[in-house]
Amino acid sequence: MYRVKEAFYTLQGEGAHSGRAAVFCRFSKCNLWNGREQDRLRSVCQFCDTDFVGTDGQNGGEFNSAEDLASHLNGLWRGGPGGKPYVVCTGGEPLLQLDHELIEALHLSGFEVGVETNGTLPAPAGIDWLCVSPKADAKVVISECDELKLVYPQELAPPTAFDHIVARHYWLSPMASPVKPANGQPDLQGMENTRAAIQYCMTHPRWRLTVQMHKMVGID
Repeated sequence: MYRVKEAFYTLQGEGAHSGRAAVFCRFSKCNLWNGREQDRLRSVCQFCDTDFVGTDGQNGGEFNSAEDLASHLNGLWRGGPGGKPYVVCTGGEPLLQLDHELIEALHLSGFEVGVETNGTLPAPAGIDWLCVSPKADAKVVISECDELKLVYPQELAPPTAFDHIVARHYWLSPMASPVKPANGQPDLQGMENTRAAIQYCMTHPRWRLTVQMHKMVGID
């Protein structure tokens, strides 16, 4: 059984595949926060701004088999010829549910499979693009990935804590406020964090800045 909060066709908004058409599959549940606002301050990850609770989102639901979910996601792909279909498995924490059977079913449906994970669980074989995004002091068990994307700044997760991780790309993603400002007001904390991330990247050129393009251009 696979539990999916939501799934939709959009453009990847961050990292090395920024701007690429993709089907996003957001799995329910996370191992670092239960998604309940009243428990946020007692959680390992306290800044998440994503709803991953339940299966009631757009194109969400429960799927009895890997083939059923792969077929569902394949039906959401709207790309034409000239590019390989791409699915991004995210969450929540996708590695609580993503397994070898689903990866194989997605491959058979024609998808290249990307994953965005907090890195606290081992990744199954067969993933085509692995993005690790560490959170607070949660232990990261993945030591190699395609891209390391660190939300910045995090007091318990400075960039130097991940010098041992081998990646093709190292990104800093400025932390946005977990609560959207009211009445269209700017996210002042997010703006300050962006300036801090820019400064860190300029003085530590191993790291590059990535911003949430999808929010800037007004897409999911």
